[in-house]
Amino acid sequence: MKAASEVFLAGGPEASLEAVARKAGVGIGTLYRHFPTREALFQAVYRHEVDELVEFADRLAQTEGPVAALRTWLRASVQMVATKRGMVAALAPALDSSAEIYVDSGARIRKALAEMMERAVAAGAIRSGVSSEDLLRVMISLCYSGDQPGWQDSVIRLLDVFLDGLVAPPGDSGGDAG
Repeated sequence: MKAASEVFLAGGPEASLEAVARKAGVGIGTLYRHFPTREALFQAVYRHEVDELVEFADRLAQTEGPVAALRTWLRASVQMVATKRGMVAALAPALDSSAEIYVDSGARIRKALAEMMERAVAAGAIRSGVSSEDLLRVMISLCYSGDQPGWQDSVIRLLDVFLDGLVAPPGDSGGDAG
């Protein structure tokens, strides 16, 4: 999975199944034995990325403050979106956006983000007037707003600005602030 994620993250015409096999140190036949279709590889990598992102949210909740956890998780989410974009460009699967993989993965990602947002609001660390759906919508919109080189850095910078705007002013206990 790691080799495929790295190749897809790089994107472009070099992000082929042959490149994945080379990066993994296996022959193309071996790759096809494990993933008989391009869609099967896409789904396996995507599920793996979602699993890691959800588990990362759980770990961050145990080790970071609520705002730092959100910031770190959002940055990891941008990386996952970049990998997904590379996979779609490289493999061009005919996947339906309502496919089970997207429904299940989307629900798991939304739950992880909602729990982090609830924790931050309960701690008085961020304002309560913005939902996890709002934050997710902003992140996804930024990630898909362009594909120029360096887009991830720009998205992360803008997400930092957005998150800084959510931080509750001192003495505001997380309520809606003017």
